[in-house]
Amino acid sequence: MAWSLDARIRVHVLSPGESPAPGMAILAEAPAAALAPAMTVFTLEGAHAPACACCGARGPVAEALDRLFLGRVRGDFPWFTAIAALPRSAEGAEAIRRTLREDQASSARFRLAS
Repeated sequence: MAWSLDARIRVHVLSPGESPAPGMAILAEAPAAALAPAMTVFTLEGAHAPACACCGARGPVAEALDRLFLGRVRGDFPWFTAIAALPRSAEGAEAIRRTLREDQASSARFRLAS
């Protein structure tokens, strides 16, 4: 019998008007009106291109996901098993998906929910 377990944290990219399920952490594109015990915000304003000389390979979404992950493992946030991503724009939604595809640390810790 072959089986596998994917223990990465699921990231649900929500559409405008969709509400996160109880207990989900929130990854929001700034400015964010949502509040949750486990929440972080990212902004694409002023963000440089991925892998630019001053920022390295990490972008604002990867940094925000890092903050959520570290808060979870350090006990700064309540334990969560899923993240509700609340992009404000198509660019924000694509930045989340691109980060989950291309950023090695993020793709090792998180996966896009289908």
